[in-house]
Amino acid sequence: MKKSLFIFYILLNFCAIAQQTTIKGISFVASRDSISEKHVTPLVQLNANYAAVIPFGFIERLDHPEILYNTDRQWYGETIEGTKQYIFKLQQNNINVMLKPQIWVWNGEFTGHLSMTTEEDWKLLEASYRNFILDFARLAKETNVPLLCIGTELELFIKHRPAYWTQLISEIKQVYSGKLTYAANWDEYARVPFWNQLDFIGVDAYFPISEKETPTLQEAKYGWSTWKNELKTVSRKHNKKILFTEYGYRNTDFAGKEPWHSGRERKTVNHDNQGTLLVALFEEVWQEPWMAGGFLWKWFIDHDNSGGGLNNQFTVQNKPSQLVVQYYYAIDE
Repeated sequence: MKKSLFIFYILLNFCAIAQQTTIKGISFVASRDSISEKHVTPLVQLNANYAAVIPFGFIERLDHPEILYNTDRQWYGETIEGTKQYIFKLQQNNINVMLKPQIWVWNGEFTGHLSMTTEEDWKLLEASYRNFILDFARLAKETNVPLLCIGTELELFIKHRPAYWTQLISEIKQVYSGKLTYAANWDEYARVPFWNQLDFIGVDAYFPISEKETPTLQEAKYGWSTWKNELKTVSRKHNKKILFTEYGYRNTDFAGKEPWHSGRERKTVNHDNQGTLLVALFEEVWQEPWMAGGFLWKWFIDHDNSGGGLNNQFTVQNKPSQLVVQYYYAIDE
């Protein structure tokens, strides 16, 4: 009996430690092709323990109610079959998965502005989104994914239809029993009405940090002051940890001014900026007790041919900042 109690005690403590493990994730970009060992090995070398797998559904316009997904016209990695293959290959290499189905508007407009003009169209959108997210919730259950993100940056949809979202979350829970989050934009998360139904407060953490072209590390750290207090307050209010469902910076001038900016008009390459801003995030926010971790935006499967010194987009692949992430992801291993 004593031996059994001792083993039970050890298992309880092991589970508690496992639950406290920081989520050190990357946002894994879907591709035309299936993935193999060589596509996952760089994540292991980065010390990542999670990957967000992101199948897209497409909407024609911001006022259009139909979501197209899992079609022959999509890349393999965006289909249900491809998503399943990605999940299994990641799991085989001890990388946990957050399944993060999300919407893409065909002309690239911001999904936070998705809003219908008639009640009929709202009902159609609700039905379409329900089918979309429940299909992937079933896949999450089938593949034993530990974390499902139920939506990404859908502020007006949530604002205008809060009762729908409350009901939808209940329906998701009937299908899937793992952890749930929602990826709220950095300027939206404090107003999301259903955090009490979820397990993590998900934030796409593109907070403005500095107006300067190339801030110092001290300046970048100071830029987190207001946001840290706000994040802590929201976490305490709901008694939930904060999860950065997306975070990252480009290696350009003024990368901390509007970190969400992804336009091609920025021509500069500023590796110091990307590295400094990431170090500031890791030093100021990452180890806070109310933080669950986060998912770096973004990571392409063809690692050897992605990013690089002349690339100034978000990925850290084959840039100096890759070593920054690798270093901080190794902490508390």
